[in-house]
Amino acid sequence: MTYRFQFRPYQRRFLRSLTTNHGKWDIREGIILRLTDESGKLGWGEIAPISWFGSETLEQALDFCRQLPREITDEIIFSIPDELPACQFGFESAQGWGSGEWGVGSGGDNFITPKSSLFLYSALLVAGEAALNQWETLWQQGYRTFKWKIGVYAIADELKIFESLIHTLPASTKLRLDANGGLSYEEANLWLWTCDNLKANAELPIEIEFIEQPLPVEQFQGMLELSMSYETAIALDESVATLRQLAACHQQGWRGIFVIKPGIIGSPSRLRKFCHQHQIDTVFSSVFETAIARLAALQLAAELSRNNRAVGFGIDHFFEQEETWLQTLWNDL
Repeated sequence: MTYRFQFRPYQRRFLRSLTTNHGKWDIREGIILRLTDESGKLGWGEIAPISWFGSETLEQALDFCRQLPREITDEIIFSIPDELPACQFGFESAQGWGSGEWGVGSGGDNFITPKSSLFLYSALLVAGEAALNQWETLWQQGYRTFKWKIGVYAIADELKIFESLIHTLPASTKLRLDANGGLSYEEANLWLWTCDNLKANAELPIEIEFIEQPLPVEQFQGMLELSMSYETAIALDESVATLRQLAACHQQGWRGIFVIKPGIIGSPSRLRKFCHQHQIDTVFSSVFETAIARLAALQLAAELSRNNRAVGFGIDHFFEQEETWLQTLWNDL
């Protein structure tokens, strides 16, 4: 199949800076792709790299798009190198557009996201004390699983806030703690010990589901040891940012939870093959993409999730909602 290829860079400003162990993030930048096949059918894709997480940079993705001819083929799409995982995801998503249950509304940019009873969504809470004032609005919107960023402030301060948070959240809440690789081995032990003690307390009304990426990527063995030493589960995130890393961690013995960010992991077709072959425990998560990449990511989550874990796509509250953003993006250039 041959496609006419077009692309547009975009920028979306966060309503408030997103603070993680990697620093502050103010603007989400990416690239929207449009493929038009021989019959005139449109396919949409998105390249949403996060270079500090393990993907290519935005500039590398733009360079790749700029050097492509205006007419591209399936062969070109499936030969994108592994060094460009966000590009692999974006182009394959555009090439396979419309093959799932969900599609595009008649307005042209009214993307239907399968946010229904099929999915439980996890909402992201900001780091620090602000989370204590944020969760209630999200609870009222229907969220029952929350992810809170840790490893940002002094551990003594975060543990105090954590103590307040777990006694403030309603019964039946699930809480995930995301360190983004920002803890030392001693700090990770302290967090896991604290969570285990809370789990042993039958009066605690909430469930601490897991601690996400407690240690840096290069300390895989440390996380493997910790996962065998505590009841509280550990999920790998930065360690499995790309398909190559995912396969390596599985090969080295990780049988815990894998957080998969479809937008940067690489080829969707190869991801499907890996998940079907190894039946891994997955949590699918956002890279703060637009509705285009989210649609493709959620189709993968619907197909490949095994343990009914909430998907980490509760991020709408970080951006202003624009109804005609795609039309504007395409027509303004």
